[in-house]
Amino acid sequence: MKVNFHKESLMRNFSIVVSALAFSAALAVAVSQTQEKASLEPTEQTATERFEKIINRLVEAINKPDYVGIQQDFGQEMLKALPLEASTTFFKNLLSQYGKIEKLDSPKFIPPDQAIFPAYCPRGVLDIKLVLDNQDKIAGLWFLPHAFAIPVPDKQKTQLSLPFKGHWLVFWGGDTKELNQHHDTTNQRFAFDFLGVEDGKTRKGDGSLNEDYFAFGRQILAPADGIVTDVINGVRDNVPRSMNPYSALGNAVFIEHRPYEVSVLAHLKLGSITVKVGDKVKKGQVIGICGNSGNSSEPHLHYHLQNTPIIQDGTGIKPCFQNITIIKDGKKEPKANYSPIKGEIIIAE
Repeated sequence: MKVNFHKESLMRNFSIVVSALAFSAALAVAVSQTQEKASLEPTEQTATERFEKIINRLVEAINKPDYVGIQQDFGQEMLKALPLEASTTFFKNLLSQYGKIEKLDSPKFIPPDQAIFPAYCPRGVLDIKLVLDNQDKIAGLWFLPHAFAIPVPDKQKTQLSLPFKGHWLVFWGGDTKELNQHHDTTNQRFAFDFLGVEDGKTRKGDGSLNEDYFAFGRQILAPADGIVTDVINGVRDNVPRSMNPYSALGNAVFIEHRPYEVSVLAHLKLGSITVKVGDKVKKGQVIGICGNSGNSSEPHLHYHLQNTPIIQDGTGIKPCFQNITIIKDGKKEPKANYSPIKGEIIIAE
């Protein structure tokens, strides 16, 4: 195929090459590429570390240029789909069109295996999209026109209430990766995983049944007025400790409270959602029942606030709840406009 190196043609031809590549090389892992990493267990390597070592080697090789080195992190299917001769031709033309990559911005992660790095070149800005396999080899690679960011509020304007009643444990929540395993995921940076609590415990029995967990079956409420933009339904509840990465959010509801402020409530019980897309909801209205659907190891509620209803394009916003009570040293402590952290037991009356 003769390649025209006009900017649009370059992008179009590369998209053709990589789309075919992504279909063959990434198909095996595509089914596990999800919008959320919802395991209740911590990860050994952060998403940032995982992708940065690959992108830094790739950019260094592109800029030298070292056409053999560019392929050092390609997976086997990637090497078959884009052999050295074709790869060399493409990257020579990329350098000719845009120049060397001078700077990478912070990545946007699409868990569990994708990241997008804005790349600044002398003659334009590109988005480098990487897909990694389970051996941290490149299984998909795109160079795309840069997508400019959706506005992100510095602080929420919506007055939020906790999306439930009763006692709950903040299993993950806070501003650091030590407190919050969602921290390295762009849209979930300030997300929470809430577990139901009774008498200081989150479950009864041996935990083999969803009904053993106090969160399971509790009502989930709209945290503020808004319009339902998205509903995911039809995902069965997992047996505890068996996770479903193929439908990561499970049954879920998205509520847009105002422009650039959208609540995401996930892992709801199969068949429990009471709203549909386009519905106007009021604060405190029941929208579903807490379940164990999606990429969830035990019944819990995942909640986060982001700046768009398009889940994969979102940037997380730190949510503060208007009125909240925490239990500290056995005593109730009222809080206003508070964002709870890992380990706290919170009460919504």
